Amino acid sequence: MRGLVARFRELDVMVDAAKELRRQGFVHLTLYSPTPRHELEDAMGHPKSNVRLYTLIGGLLGVSFGYWIAIWASEWWPLVVGGKPIPSWVPYTIFGFEVMVLIGGLATVAGLFITSRTPKIGTLAGYDPGFSHGDYGIYIEAPPNQLGRVEQILRSFEPAEVRGER
Repeated sequence: MRGLVARFRELDVMVDAAKELRRQGFVHLTLYSPTPRHELEDAMGHPKSNVRLYTLIGGLLGVSFGYWIAIWASEWWPLVVGGKPIPSWVPYTIFGFEVMVLIGGLATVAGLFITSRTPKIGTLAGYDPGFSHGDYGIYIEAPPNQLGRVEQILRSFEPAEVRGER
């Protein structure tokens, strides 16, 4: 047996059980819910997402590329107007901004897929179809000698069901 699955009827009880398991040192938890809930994120204690770094790097690369391509094009095909300098940064700001938004947005989508490891091919360990129909669940992986302790902690929160999962 690799782990245990516990099915709960109430969200608050499952969140309390997850927090207790994390407090006891069990960190390999997977929480299942029929709808996204912020309480689950708090219970898991995940750090802030790295997707914002992808957005920042993509935006900086995009604005740099936007200015560079505009300046390159104006020097390659110059249009002299009233003795002004050919590569002037003021009119190229709009183009730099637009390319920044484009590359920053694409980098954000790429970062989202990379950090979430999407797509996940195959079924998830510990998933029960009841988790999509109103129940909440916890799947916890633990060494075989610790499964008894995990089951005892889970049963103290009175779940609807606790079963082993391979």
